[in-house]
Amino acid sequence: MLYKFKSRATADLIMLEPQGKRLLEIIGKEPGGRGIVTAAQIPAAIAALETAVAEEERRLAEAGQTADADEAPAVGPDGKERDAVTLRQRVTPLIDMLRRSAAEGHDVVWGA
Repeated sequence: MLYKFKSRATADLIMLEPQGKRLLEIIGKEPGGRGIVTAAQIPAAIAALETAVAEEERRLAEAGQTADADEAPAVGPDGKERDAVTLRQRVTPLIDMLRRSAAEGHDVVWGA
Protein backbone atom coordinates (compact mmCIF):
# COMPACT_ATOMS: atom_id res chain seq x y z
CA MET A 1 0.00 0.00 0.00
CA LEU A 2 1.10 3.55 -0.67
CA TYR A 3 0.27 6.81 1.07
CA LYS A 4 -0.29 9.75 -1.25
CA PHE A 5 -0.16 13.17 0.44
CA LYS A 6 -1.79 16.00 -1.48
CA SER A 7 -2.00 19.75 -1.13
CA ARG A 8 -3.06 22.54 -3.43
CA ALA A 9 0.23 24.26 -2.61
CA THR A 10 2.60 21.50 -3.74
CA ALA A 11 3.05 18.44 -5.89
CA ASP A 12 1.90 15.09 -4.50
CA LEU A 13 4.15 13.19 -2.11
CA ILE A 14 4.06 9.39 -2.22
CA MET A 15 5.40 7.12 0.53
CA LEU A 16 5.41 3.40 1.13
CA GLU A 17 3.07 2.19 3.86
CA PRO A 18 5.58 1.65 6.72
CA GLN A 19 7.14 5.10 6.36
CA GLY A 20 3.85 6.91 5.76
CA LYS A 21 2.26 5.17 8.74
CA ARG A 22 5.17 6.10 11.00
CA LEU A 23 5.00 9.77 10.04
CA LEU A 24 1.24 9.89 10.56
CA GLU A 25 1.65 8.35 14.01
CA ILE A 26 4.30 10.94 14.88
CA ILE A 27 1.92 13.80 14.03
CA GLY A 28 -0.88 12.16 16.00
CA LYS A 29 -3.03 11.08 13.09
CA GLU A 30 -4.70 7.71 12.67
CA PRO A 31 -2.93 5.93 9.82
CA GLY A 32 -5.75 4.85 7.61
CA GLY A 33 -7.14 5.03 4.16
CA ARG A 34 -7.83 8.76 4.18
CA GLY A 35 -7.20 11.73 6.41
CA ILE A 36 -6.46 15.41 6.69
CA VAL A 37 -4.07 17.78 8.40
CA THR A 38 -5.89 21.08 8.45
CA ALA A 39 -4.03 24.33 7.96
CA ALA A 40 -4.60 25.07 11.67
CA GLN A 41 -3.03 21.71 12.67
CA ILE A 42 0.07 22.09 10.50
CA PRO A 43 2.28 24.00 13.02
CA ALA A 44 1.77 21.26 15.63
CA ALA A 45 2.45 18.56 13.03
CA ILE A 46 5.72 20.23 12.01
CA ALA A 47 6.76 20.58 15.66
CA ALA A 48 6.04 16.89 16.31
CA LEU A 49 8.09 15.81 13.29
CA GLU A 50 11.01 18.06 14.25
CA THR A 51 10.91 16.75 17.83
CA ALA A 52 10.98 13.14 16.60
CA VAL A 53 13.98 13.91 14.37
CA ALA A 54 15.86 15.56 17.25
CA GLU A 55 15.10 12.58 19.50
CA GLU A 56 16.35 10.08 16.90
CA GLU A 57 19.53 12.08 16.36
CA ARG A 58 20.09 12.34 20.12
CA ARG A 59 19.70 8.56 20.52
CA LEU A 60 22.13 7.92 17.67
CA ALA A 61 24.67 10.37 19.12
CA GLU A 62 24.43 8.73 22.56
CA ALA A 63 25.04 5.36 20.96
CA GLY A 64 28.09 6.80 19.19
CA GLN A 65 26.54 6.40 15.78
CA THR A 66 26.18 8.86 12.97
CA ALA A 67 22.89 9.89 11.41
CA ASP A 68 24.57 9.91 8.00
CA ALA A 69 22.90 7.23 5.86
CA ASP A 70 26.17 6.41 4.07
CA GLU A 71 27.84 5.48 7.34
CA ALA A 72 24.80 4.23 9.25
CA PRO A 73 25.05 0.72 10.66
CA ALA A 74 22.47 -1.90 9.78
CA VAL A 75 21.65 -2.33 13.47
CA GLY A 76 20.35 0.51 15.62
CA PRO A 77 21.15 1.29 19.28
CA ASP A 78 18.25 -0.90 20.43
CA GLY A 79 19.69 -3.93 18.62
CA LYS A 80 16.96 -3.95 15.98
CA GLU A 81 17.58 -3.64 12.28
CA ARG A 82 17.65 0.01 11.33
CA ASP A 83 16.44 1.74 8.21
CA ALA A 84 19.36 3.07 6.17
CA VAL A 85 17.38 6.27 5.59
CA THR A 86 17.23 8.55 8.62
CA LEU A 87 14.05 10.06 9.94
CA ARG A 88 15.33 13.52 8.99
CA GLN A 89 15.60 12.37 5.38
CA ARG A 90 12.11 10.87 5.49
CA VAL A 91 10.36 13.90 6.99
CA THR A 92 12.04 16.65 4.97
CA PRO A 93 9.68 16.42 1.95
CA LEU A 94 6.61 16.23 4.20
CA ILE A 95 7.74 19.17 6.34
CA ASP A 96 8.32 21.17 3.16
CA MET A 97 4.82 20.29 1.97
CA LEU A 98 3.34 21.26 5.33
CA ARG A 99 5.19 24.59 5.46
CA ARG A 100 4.22 25.56 1.93
CA SER A 101 0.62 24.52 2.56
CA ALA A 102 0.45 26.54 5.78
CA ALA A 103 1.88 29.60 4.01
CA GLU A 104 -0.93 29.41 1.48
CA GLY A 105 -3.63 28.37 3.96
CA HIS A 106 -4.22 24.94 2.43
CA ASP A 107 -4.89 21.61 4.12
CA VAL A 108 -2.85 18.48 3.45
CA VAL A 109 -4.85 15.32 2.77
CA TRP A 110 -3.76 11.76 2.27
CA GLY A 111 -5.22 8.65 0.79
CA ALA A 112 -4.07 5.09 0.65
